[in-house]
Amino acid sequence: MSAPSKGQHRVTSSASALAAGNSHSALEQLRQLIEQHPHEGQPLPTERDLVLRLGAGRREIRRALDVLVEEGLIWRKQGKGTFIGPKAPAQPLSLQAMPKQSNLLEVMEARLQIEPGLAKYAALRATPEQIQLMWRLLDRMTQLDAEDADQIELWDSAFHRAIADAAGNRLLLGLFDAVDAIRRDPSWQAVRDKARNQERLDIYDHHHRRIVEHIAARQPLEAARMMREHLLFLQNAFIATLNNDDEEPL
Repeated sequence: MSAPSKGQHRVTSSASALAAGNSHSALEQLRQLIEQHPHEGQPLPTERDLVLRLGAGRREIRRALDVLVEEGLIWRKQGKGTFIGPKAPAQPLSLQAMPKQSNLLEVMEARLQIEPGLAKYAALRATPEQIQLMWRLLDRMTQLDAEDADQIELWDSAFHRAIADAAGNRLLLGLFDAVDAIRRDPSWQAVRDKARNQERLDIYDHHHRRIVEHIAARQPLEAARMMREHLLFLQNAFIATLNNDDEEPL
């Protein structure tokens, strides 16, 4: 193969320079287009329309768009188009759809982040009346029939909410209520029922009593630690139940 002539080098170099020039020109024109339409989420014209509008090749348009994506000025969604602004955040889970989009282990992770803090603040802020309520709820829970899942769920939720309320933080209470509503979704009832037995219920009662004792004694760190220990035990019970279900023959 013969070496390219000087003329061919000049043609190749000129073509590269023209392509670079077109890319830069496309980039600058796209910047101006975005400045004229600064509203986030507004779609850009299609690549075909930009080729006609900006007088640049499709490859140069794509290169310019790649730069703008990296700069965070635009974002793309496969099959939807190109949009002005930084990439749209993931859509938050709606409360109604959360049970189908989440799972029990995610709920437990959320509880482990929220409820130890609530127990800590309850130990610092709970009124005598609120502590008395915790004791009354605990007494009711210890008298429940181990086979009555509905009653157990009801009183357990009330007990944990009493602690959340005693923490004295309305925002955290709202977060607790949201997570608790998801936790009680009927679609997960079977797993919760399988994870419950008399031995575990006795351990839960012991945990609950220790939590209230620490709250009543104004021991925030101990109350938080005990709540965390309780939730970890519950989490492990769910994991064991789910693993056993996976191992059952079809």
